[in-house]
Formats: sequence, structure tokens, C-alpha cells
Amino acid sequence: MTSNTHVPANLPAHRLSVVVPMYNEEELAHDLINAVQAALASYPQPWELIVVDDGSRDRTWQLLRERAREVGPHIRIVRLLRNFRQTAAMQAGIDAARGDVIVTMDGDLQNDPRDIPRLVHRLLVEDLDMVAGWRQNRQDGFWLRKVPSKIANRLIRRVSGLDFHDLGCSLKAFRTEVLREVRLYGEMHRFIPAWLATVTSPTRMAEEPVRHHARTKGQSKYGLSRTLRVIVDLLSIHYFLRFGTRPGHFFGGLGLFVLSLGLLILAYLGALKL
Repeated sequence: MTSNTHVPANLPAHRLSVVVPMYNEEELAHDLINAVQAALASYPQPWELIVVDDGSRDRTWQLLRERAREVGPHIRIVRLLRNFRQTAAMQAGIDAARGDVIVTMDGDLQNDPRDIPRLVHRLLVEDLDMVAGWRQNRQDGFWLRKVPSKIANRLIRRVSGLDFHDLGCSLKAFRTEVLREVRLYGEMHRFIPAWLATVTSPTRMAEEPVRHHARTKGQSKYGLSRTLRVIVDLLSIHYFLRFGTRPGHFFGGLGLFVLSLGLLILAYLGALKL
């Protein structure tokens, strides 16, 4: 990954916060800070990098702090005392962010920080609330990563009605005031566009092709074990998108169904008695 970055001209004034969750990534701790620093070295607006150590059990925390001290105070390290998982770590970084614009990305350097200026430029120039990365050429394993991702994206598009190609890409740019209208929990970080659709119009969201790299160090710490939690969260999204402003329609319909079923059973038992 080279350090040259093209910063679009006429970038509107703003403050940028880059939020990155990491868990047991001691091999990449220095590399991540170096890559973001190189990518944003010529960035014309104030920026900060917030790395959230998600309760790592290796030397990730120590190495992040060490490198942050060397680079400067715009590198901020947030430590969670235990492993709360990726979504909670991302929410902690969002809460700590000071910028008007927040960019989220993974800590494994498969997302390319050189794409950050382009996403932020489109967000501000086109007056959007979110620009999501679209990994058109994913450098992942076919069966364990690409196939589950395609299935998940199809399900999420069907449930949410959002026409996005790659909802699972962590590289996204947001307006801070809009992103903070939602709270992330469970595995909700992959459903942020769907959650944002409850507080803003889908017409204020877009996606932008971004680079994607194969992992060169370490192994993924957030694997397929989260599949069941993703399905549960998907059901939650389905409920909030359809019935969030009219919960009586959901529970009323459920109540009418149970009442009708009870009346049918009562009628059957009455007929047997007679």
C-alpha cells in the first residue's frame, strides 16, 4: 500500500474523525496508524484518528499507545476493559469523536485509508448524510467470506429496501449529527444504512467504489460465529422499519391473530361438547 493520496480540490471546511475498532491485532497496530497518517498527511482540514482497542488480550493496546505518542495528539486511543465486540467498539469511537464528519473503517487494513478523502468530498459536496464504500473487487475467500456476504446483502436489501451493493463494508463516511441519531448494538454496525433510513431519507445516502486489499498479517477476529446474531438483528431492523412509528399495528395484529385462534379452538371445543 503506497502513501500517495489524492485529496479532491475545494473540500468544504470541516473536522474529520476516523474511527477504527481493533481486537488482538498487535501485528497491525503500528501499520494502521502509519497508513492513516500517510493517507491524510496532506489533508487540508483538521483530523483525528480514534482507535478503539476492543479488550485485546495481546499487546495491541501497548503498541497503539506507543505509536500514538510518537505520531502526535491527533492519534487518540480508547481502551475497552473487555471484549464488547465490533459494534460496541465502533459506537465507543463514535461517542468519542470530535469531528463534524466521521469515517469508520476496519482495523485489518483491508480497507484503504487513501479512499477517505474521496468519500468525505462526495459526502459534503453532494450534501449527503452517508457515503458507503463498495468493494467491487473483494480480496477475500470465496466460500467463507464472499458467499455469506452476498447472501447477507441480499437479505438486508430485501428487508430494508435500500439498493446498496455492499452493506457490509465498514469504510463509510457520515455526518456526525445524523449518525448520532442512532445507537449501535449487537451486530448493527453492518446495518447502519438501514438504521439511518429511520432518521433520514435514503436519497441522502450513496455508495462509492473503494479499494480492498487482502489481509497480510494476522487473522480475522470477527468471524462467522456472529451469523446468528446478525439474523436476530435483521429481524429487529425489519420490525423498526415497518412498525417503529406504529407499534400498535404489529402488536394489535399479533393480538388479533391469537384471539382468532383462541376463538376457533373454543368453538371447536364447544361443538364437541354439544
